[in-house]
Amino acid sequence: MESLNRFCPRFLSRREWLRSSSALGLSVLLPAMELRAAERRGDERLKSVIVLWMAGGPSQLETWDPHPGTSIGGPTKAISTTIPDLRIADLLPRMAERMHHLNVIRSLTSKEGDHERGTYMVKTGYRPDPTTEHPALGAILAHELNNSKLEIPAHISLGEGQWPARGGYLGAEYDAFRIFEPGSGMENVRRPVPEPRQERRLQNLEIVSRAFRSGRAPASKKTLHRETIDGALTMMASEQLKAFDLDAETAETKAKYGDSRFGRGCLVARRLVETGVRAVEVSLDGFDTHANNFEGHKTQAAQLDPAFAALVDDLIERDLLQSTVVLCIGEFGRTPRINPFDGRDHWPHAFSCVLGGGGLGSGVVIGQTATDAETKTPAEPVPVENLFATVLHLLGVEFEKELITPIGRPMKLSDGTPIAKLIAGK
Repeated sequence: MESLNRFCPRFLSRREWLRSSSALGLSVLLPAMELRAAERRGDERLKSVIVLWMAGGPSQLETWDPHPGTSIGGPTKAISTTIPDLRIADLLPRMAERMHHLNVIRSLTSKEGDHERGTYMVKTGYRPDPTTEHPALGAILAHELNNSKLEIPAHISLGEGQWPARGGYLGAEYDAFRIFEPGSGMENVRRPVPEPRQERRLQNLEIVSRAFRSGRAPASKKTLHRETIDGALTMMASEQLKAFDLDAETAETKAKYGDSRFGRGCLVARRLVETGVRAVEVSLDGFDTHANNFEGHKTQAAQLDPAFAALVDDLIERDLLQSTVVLCIGEFGRTPRINPFDGRDHWPHAFSCVLGGGGLGSGVVIGQTATDAETKTPAEPVPVENLFATVLHLLGVEFEKELITPIGRPMKLSDGTPIAKLIAGK
């Protein structure tokens, strides 16, 4: 629960809270009703991001930039899409029908070819630095775009992930709140005892906490103990918890996303941004295909294709795409050269991502990778930090804003520059 730190400034029992709410009456209800009404109106919604994280480094040649019939293409075929002249891997037929809602960057570049360092680079927009831990994209959004009506975490990670998005110098309270099995609700949020006993427990806990705080306020503040308890209690009583549960979704909707952890994660992600969550990451592991690359991508595409397509459809149908940036990306790509194990190795020099929504235009394709196994520099190279700055810009965050780290060091949110070709298409 370390991500929960933005809630009640002091402890209130459930009875006190109910008395206060009753006294406030419509003065509380009307602003909340007005906010919900505004959030239903396309462009006026609160902005959010959904990152579909392809852990392990997906091959650009088996996803968004196939090269069939060449020495580097392997057995992967290409199919036409709803963007003229854009062809993607035949493993993604449903996405081929929806590409006109999105954009493709085929020439991302990074200097980090290690999994951990590459993940850090793409999630934070900075190369790893032993003197500073940079915040991930979702942490920045939770910090810069506060939603005072949100009673659940603003930065959430769904699915497994070896290197989760962290709060960095913003603080551990901005780490992603992790749900490993999305779609089955939240564990440990129901009190195990009757309410009167729960209140007595919390009153006794407050006595102990007050004693700890006495004379050691700075140390107490660093633990986030008080904030965590207050946030947990707020969340336990919140109707917004229903966003984590798929019981209200029809069997038809669930089937569209696919019967997989990733599919359920994408559906929960849609429910979370609809509730007002700022940043959601959904992980799909299994792309580290040093061996059996082509079979491995078939398996992963069978999960990615229906879930991504259903997510795009749902966001459009529910008037959420204009307020939600969707980004599908991994830590790097795979080598054009096919190794002796029928696999592809790490390749940060030129890889692909798909980006759309959030008021961005669509149908733009940037760059292309080389058609041989040796060329490292793609056409129209796009540094990862520029993609990072673009997403922040789309979400209304001042990407060049300087914050002071806990050790007194000024640090920009991003060292990149928004991608002009994408922004011009808005």
